[in-house]
Amino acid sequence: MSAQQDERSVEQVREGRQISFYRICFREKGQEFTASAELPDLKAREVVMVKTDHGPEPAIIVSRAPGGEGCGCARKRRATYALIRRANQEEVGRFQTVTSWEETAFASCKSLILQNKLSMRLVRAERYFNGTKIVFYFTANNRIDFRDLVKDLVLEFHTRVEMRQVGVRHETKMIGGLGTCGRELCCSVFMDKFDSVSIKMAKEQDLPLNPAKISGVCNRLLCCLTYEYSTYRRERKGMPKPGKRIKIGEEQFLVRRQNPLQQTILVIDQKGDSQLLTKEQWQAFEPVKVEESGKKEKK
Repeated sequence: MSAQQDERSVEQVREGRQISFYRICFREKGQEFTASAELPDLKAREVVMVKTDHGPEPAIIVSRAPGGEGCGCARKRRATYALIRRANQEEVGRFQTVTSWEETAFASCKSLILQNKLSMRLVRAERYFNGTKIVFYFTANNRIDFRDLVKDLVLEFHTRVEMRQVGVRHETKMIGGLGTCGRELCCSVFMDKFDSVSIKMAKEQDLPLNPAKISGVCNRLLCCLTYEYSTYRRERKGMPKPGKRIKIGEEQFLVRRQNPLQQTILVIDQKGDSQLLTKEQWQAFEPVKVEESGKKEKK
């Protein structure tokens, strides 16, 4: 199939016709993406050609994406890639050699890094399917002058070479693994980008501020801290804050803890006993001023 035919196939998918959605991966056990196609009968393990910004790339069908078929725009926007067509026999054969070729390139680059005495850690080697470029991903604590390394790699592979430095989060995303929850790492399964994560998110969700408990494999704060952060913020709005004194009817209470998801608060009454108040009980509360509280304590 010609390149023009490939382009027309992709445009037909974008026009909003009846399309199907699939989960694909570009390498065995690699990160999965959602792709759209006009091919309704693709099976798991089939090799297809996918449109990318540097030309068609082969990918493996993992499964049909949840939601089935349809031409809804909302669903179409969630497709990261568009499938062009099934791969032919020659493309399937070449694709089967890509992984072993990348492993060879990885080993060669690692050897050259040692020869050049560079303080960098090689993470992955990726070769474009059309052979026009090899990208080597690495991590390093400081800026690295790798010009001599690139020259050696170009002489060995006779193609364009790009050295791309990544952070520890992206390194973990590429390598993959299991999180403390027992599931595959979110970053290596479905996350397309990293959101900013702060210790404030852990505090908002009343999580222990022990770094070992709220850090991931990459030794950075867990990405999943962002998932429920907005929910906790929304549910906390209007609730009495811990450490504040409130008045309900004629009684005063000291707020010790909020339970946002249950909409309850743990308080201590004037006798020193703990009570758990429901939303129906505390929603009519009034804040107690410091002066008023101080006078009561003096009495």
